Amino acid sequence: MSRYQSFFSKTEVVFGAGMLDRLNAYRGQKVAIVTDAFMAKSGALDRVRAHLTGSECFVYDEAIPEPPIETVSKGAGLLADFEPDAIVALGGGSAIDAAKAILAVVREVKPQLTIQFVAIPTTSGTGSEVTSYAVISDPANNRKFPLVSNSLIPDVAILDPEFVRTAPANVTADTGMDVITHAIEALASSRSSYCSDALAAKALSLAFESLPVAFKNGDDLEARAEMHQASCMAGMAFNSAGLGLNHGLAHAIGGQFHVAHGRLNAMLLPLVIEYNAGLSEGSAFCEKTADVYAKAATSLGLRFPSIKMGVWALIHAIERLNAQFNIPATLRGQGIDMNAYAHSEQTLVKATFADACTATNPRKPVAQDLVRLLRRLGG
Repeated sequence: MSRYQSFFSKTEVVFGAGMLDRLNAYRGQKVAIVTDAFMAKSGALDRVRAHLTGSECFVYDEAIPEPPIETVSKGAGLLADFEPDAIVALGGGSAIDAAKAILAVVREVKPQLTIQFVAIPTTSGTGSEVTSYAVISDPANNRKFPLVSNSLIPDVAILDPEFVRTAPANVTADTGMDVITHAIEALASSRSSYCSDALAAKALSLAFESLPVAFKNGDDLEARAEMHQASCMAGMAFNSAGLGLNHGLAHAIGGQFHVAHGRLNAMLLPLVIEYNAGLSEGSAFCEKTADVYAKAATSLGLRFPSIKMGVWALIHAIERLNAQFNIPATLRGQGIDMNAYAHSEQTLVKATFADACTATNPRKPVAQDLVRLLRRLGG
């Protein structure tokens, strides 16, 4: 029996400078804008509102990184009272995720409303503008947990590279490595398909080419536009195929130690690829998964004499990017308290197993596998 495969895409994606004209469709309607305080003050919010002439606008600008339950609850109460015709999420993945969770609650409380959902990403990383995922945090319990529902997928995504031109170099690197992780995990996922593979492969090659350029020169609009599209395509790919252990571990560790999500993914990626391919000491070689990684390496122009060497070529290419972006190889190098990290080991193992992303990893881990990976990441 063949494994279950499907591909679903709901979002209308418009991309390029000047694409805010798409918002003209909501003129004269009640529009709620979910964003963060920086976007509200930076001029980005004014650009959005300029295309909503005649609309009654309500702005909720309290989205913060790793949006907590309290932020979602407050925003949902305010937007339910406002009863919008459309919600526009303006910001990075956290703002879009906050808007998704708020929208879900508003629809639950006010089921009679028909609400359009528009996402305008200001970072090139999460792909949240086209996915059914939202990651919410529970600070009281040091947890992150993903919400997953097709109802969370935006109706429209506007990819304007002008919105990411001013992203700092470290944010560009961290979010860009999230794109690369999304693409690689989607390719290796146990639920991948030809459709998701096509999007993931293109996203991977675009990101490897354009991310170093965008990191070095944020004003390079061509590189910015390519990273924006790579992020979107990787999002479409993993929304269909799922992710894997890399994200399961990153969510668990990030919930406890609050390292930037994309940076954690970048640090974990060489270790997880090595583990999934069965190249770690004492592991059985996993030829099928290794072949996926080797083909990804080939698509990046890397040359090697065997599948195993292809996996190592991909790992070393990722390590070179991390070094170029000043991303440390270990949590010790990131300045994490190693005593606290050691004491959290079993909590992190449980959280990784509970994470929905871990379910589609190509290799099914046991607890001792996760312990080894966590200790290697610690350094």
